[in-house]
Amino acid sequence: MALRNLMLHLDDTKACGKRIEAALALAVEHNAHLAAVYCISEYQLPGWADMPSHLMKEQQQREQEHADKKLEEFAERAKRWNAKYETRVARTRSGMVHEVISLHARYSDMAILGQVDPDDPPVGGRDLVEHVVLSCGRPVLVIPYIGAPQVKGQPSFGHSVMVGWDAGREATRAVNDALPILERAKQVDVVAVNPKKIGKHGEDPGADIGLHLSRHDVKVNVQHLEARDIDAGDTILSRISDKGNDLLVIGAYGHSRLRDLVLGGVTESVLEHMTVPVLMSH
Repeated sequence: MALRNLMLHLDDTKACGKRIEAALALAVEHNAHLAAVYCISEYQLPGWADMPSHLMKEQQQREQEHADKKLEEFAERAKRWNAKYETRVARTRSGMVHEVISLHARYSDMAILGQVDPDDPPVGGRDLVEHVVLSCGRPVLVIPYIGAPQVKGQPSFGHSVMVGWDAGREATRAVNDALPILERAKQVDVVAVNPKKIGKHGEDPGADIGLHLSRHDVKVNVQHLEARDIDAGDTILSRISDKGNDLLVIGAYGHSRLRDLVLGGVTESVLEHMTVPVLMSH
């Protein structure tokens, strides 16, 4: 399997430029086609209200001009990277942006979205990433709003990777989805947090996934971590900071969504505190 067709979500947040650069770096490294999608969220008037047709047309024209400007900015950056790309505009009702992004993502190998900055939320709302991860059926690469790690002033990630491993279905899928990146990485650390508390690991937690990855010629190292005072998500992020990893691969929402909403979960913790790109699969 290879990454040949990537989808990038564009928006008007301040962090979008850094997301564009990270996506282009990944696309060029894998010789992949990158489709950039900008969503125009159309406000729906209440049923009793009405807007004159000429005012509606003027509003739609302004929105289209704004979208064209954003896509031109992306195209200029893509040309500088000598990347293969296309641009798309999608119109949708307010509150339905995640559905449009998920639809476009299904016709790609991976969707690229941005971590939500609470001080600068995107059109689509604060739960946009979670909605897309749960519904698109594709892996989602989330770029931090602070940007991806850089080398010599250019985004560079996927070379020292940490895999959060709990032997579950979601983590298994995430590892498989990440193989094109893992196979190129200089080092992959598979980390199992509190593995003795999870019965599905087997006698030697992480050994089986480590063997599987080694058969793909992945340079893998398996580690066990014990977390007592902080949750698994924060434990993994702390370990990433200590080791200097530049990408995290995890399964998203291994428990029911309701349980994660009530108790909190690794997914929420990582999405809130991430400092490196995160590849998630559900």
